[in-house]
Amino acid sequence: MRYFNTAGPCYPDLHYMLPAVDRLPSAREYIELGFHFAVYVPRPSGKTTALLGLAQELTAGGKFLALSFSCEVGEPLRDDVGAVENALLESIRLSASVRGLPLELMPPDPWPDALPGMRLTVGLSAWTKQCSRPLVLFFDEIDALQGEGLLSVLRQLRAGFTQNRQSFVHSVVLCGLRDVRDYKAASGGDPTRLGTSSPFNVKVRSLRIGDFSKAEVTELFRQHTAETGQEFDDKAIDLAFYYTQGQPWLVNALAWEITGVDRMRVRGTITIDHIEQAKERLILARATHLDSLIVKLNEPRVQRVLEPIIAGIEPGGDLTLDDDLGYVRDLGLIAQDKALRFANPIYQEVIVRILGGRTETLVTATPASFRLPDGRIDFPLLLSEFAEFWIQHGDVLAARDNYHEAAAQLVLMGYLHRVVNGAGHVDREVGVGRGRIDLLVRQPYLDGEGRKALQREAIEMKIWADRRADPLTQGLAQLDGYLDRLGLETGTLVVFDRRPVAEPIAERTEFSSARTPSGREVTLLRA
Repeated sequence: MRYFNTAGPCYPDLHYMLPAVDRLPSAREYIELGFHFAVYVPRPSGKTTALLGLAQELTAGGKFLALSFSCEVGEPLRDDVGAVENALLESIRLSASVRGLPLELMPPDPWPDALPGMRLTVGLSAWTKQCSRPLVLFFDEIDALQGEGLLSVLRQLRAGFTQNRQSFVHSVVLCGLRDVRDYKAASGGDPTRLGTSSPFNVKVRSLRIGDFSKAEVTELFRQHTAETGQEFDDKAIDLAFYYTQGQPWLVNALAWEITGVDRMRVRGTITIDHIEQAKERLILARATHLDSLIVKLNEPRVQRVLEPIIAGIEPGGDLTLDDDLGYVRDLGLIAQDKALRFANPIYQEVIVRILGGRTETLVTATPASFRLPDGRIDFPLLLSEFAEFWIQHGDVLAARDNYHEAAAQLVLMGYLHRVVNGAGHVDREVGVGRGRIDLLVRQPYLDGEGRKALQREAIEMKIWADRRADPLTQGLAQLDGYLDRLGLETGTLVVFDRRPVAEPIAERTEFSSARTPSGREVTLLRA
């Protein structure tokens, strides 16, 4: 029986999957024309699966010999050019052997001898000469190479294309996490000065493997239904797409949490409740893929992009911002369109929770101490306890070295995660230029007649920044709009005073009531 795969490439006989070659629709045309080009995609998004599928299909067609192989074997060799070349040539031979290619299509054995810096050129030229078909090579994980080893590989590929094209590989495809412009940074150069000095400026363009569309997510889930009879409710599919925005690994991971990890409990139709629970487990587990993204958060160019999104402020005028945006988009952390926002709600949740993790460790109150007998949250008590927590720890937590502009907001969100986590949910709306963060606490409970009900509490956060006017009036108007959308009659506005001239934290932290422009009475916390 097939299953949803979350580790390594997909194979049609083992995994639910979409046709691999459909994910690179332009690649075949470029290969037919003999172009050299790059394919990049945030990992893991099905890149290796697509490359293996395309290589197999091209070879089966009889016109080309296409082979995908990994460059990761050269990663630890860095500046040892000869060792990097030898490692890549052996990786090519191993891939050819695993594919079971006929003897007449196999690479030379042994590879011809050559000086370091020429071994790849000489070896591939020799293979081209003896092979009866044009060669197509996919250099998978090319960005694993570093330093002089990477530069040498790129120079030789460029030379083969420009100086010896008729006797060299027909089409070379560089495949990795980053676009070609970042290869120069990996080799020690300046990625902002690519120009004609790039050893691979002959590429036609870079192709990015996209995320799944809503229709593709539906098609993938329906494969499970067709084979097992277990259905995904339409609303469950909608929610799965919303949480993942079609990121392939997340789509498969959510489905596997339900149909694999939790399959003994989930016997009938898969509903939105199952998706909610699977999403929460996925976030808390922080699988290897999610952890690989988290390690990037403290990189300055990542912080320069993510901090304005979290804080809801306009990004600074740093001239490197465009390059930073390209890099963070390549990582898959933010959306691919022009809007500056997180790539999907799961990434947003993981990132905000990680950045607010220090707050959670300092919260000594247990979630159960805030629960009423019917399961609702005692929200006034929660706000009161947070104010005390802020007075005690706020100055220290808000003085963090990184993400300083979003520090106060991260403290409140971290506190809510600790208290609400498990039984309820915290939804957030963040984004550049919003000038605020909107939070919605959702807590399921049973009403007086034992029926399922949902408690909803809305919070809006504002920052009183240095040399700015008091944001109270604007915040009340914005909270009004938020409550209108939610259909709620009241909410909470939290204003963090981050001005250097602000009163001491114990003196300025206080509660009061306020009225919104529409006349709603809301809770105001100045902190």
